[in-house]
Amino acid sequence: MRQKSILGAAIAISLLPVMASATNGYFTHGIGARSLAVAGVGVALPQDGLAAAINPAGIARLGNRLDLGVSLFRPSRGAQISGNLAGADGRFDGDDTENFVIPELGYVRQLSEALTVGVAVYGNGGMNTDYGTNPFAPFGSTGSAGVNLEQLFITPSLAYQLNENNSLGVAVTYAHQRFEMKGVGAFDNPFFSAAPGYVSNMGEDSGNGWGLKLGWLGQITSTLSLGASWSSDFDMAEFSAYRGLFAEQGGFDIPSTYSLGLSWQAAPALTLAADWQKILYSEVASVGNPLQNLLTGNPLGSDNGGGFGWNDIAVVKLGAVYAYSDSITLRAGVSRADQPIPRSETFFNILAPGTVRDHLSLGASWKSSERGEWSVSYTHALRESVRGQGSIPMAFGGGEANVHLKEDVFTVAYSFSL
Repeated sequence: MRQKSILGAAIAISLLPVMASATNGYFTHGIGARSLAVAGVGVALPQDGLAAAINPAGIARLGNRLDLGVSLFRPSRGAQISGNLAGADGRFDGDDTENFVIPELGYVRQLSEALTVGVAVYGNGGMNTDYGTNPFAPFGSTGSAGVNLEQLFITPSLAYQLNENNSLGVAVTYAHQRFEMKGVGAFDNPFFSAAPGYVSNMGEDSGNGWGLKLGWLGQITSTLSLGASWSSDFDMAEFSAYRGLFAEQGGFDIPSTYSLGLSWQAAPALTLAADWQKILYSEVASVGNPLQNLLTGNPLGSDNGGGFGWNDIAVVKLGAVYAYSDSITLRAGVSRADQPIPRSETFFNILAPGTVRDHLSLGASWKSSERGEWSVSYTHALRESVRGQGSIPMAFGGGEANVHLKEDVFTVAYSFSL
């Protein structure tokens, strides 16, 4: 009966809209309330049933448990255009949609001394803007403008305890993503798109795909653990309704990542941990191709069509966990990421201003019973602006576009030892 309830909860979450919380580019900065409280650290510091989303080898240390959580995510995003000959100058607020609720679930079961299985359900990535005043109206677009991207991951995992100190993990992840674009009709013509009529205001489209995660976790000394994990790129079904927008006829694959981590028990009650992560956004043509491509014979939707021009990024995360008492644990963390958006690419990224670089996180857990524990976390992503430089093509009147973003996310979760 308990397993049926867990399956039902997983199915219920999979039917909900799920996007990322605070972000590095458009990937979430952490998964699970406890990881979020230490700015996303988790490669060598598994703390709850969602650990497999970061490093599947980590579930070998968790025993039997169920974790359920929900986040309230509030981004603040916008843009400014200046020096534009088409009359587009102004400040634009992308916050017509303000709040997002993001559920998560993690379940771990130890089958034997050597084998542990689990499943994690979570939002891996996402992006949303909603401009009531359309920044692209002077170029011929109508109505409000914005983008909505949601990515749901379901990650069943298996960890094998090689010996007393080392474990290996593997996870086969199912990904479902939804996308909608509105208010960019200025690009919906034969000059800028390889498939006019499939660029903007086509409603919600969706696609599925699969990816692989591998991980290792090792106890190097009595106080030091090291870990490594890798996630493949995901070959996702094309967004056919937007085959005139995204390069490769609507392609929007999910890029690969790899991470290294360590955790050090500095004192009996204090653990310090760090992760380094690389996200390869440039692997995905629709994300990594520069917008300028559409003016050099590669219109939107073509194999080498213009895109958002994002760079690969590295992220450094630092966290601390302090056991204040037998029932209370305190957490804090900071992270810093490279900037994915070049100054030359801000015009199209008015729609996807994934600019934030710095996250400050804190949280706590309270053991409410012998088997139950509540956890909370709060993360603030500092406001980050990218000021355009040569960002608006002369075909659109030239000038510069500046974009900005800041984010807040509050998470509460309940953990139950089985």
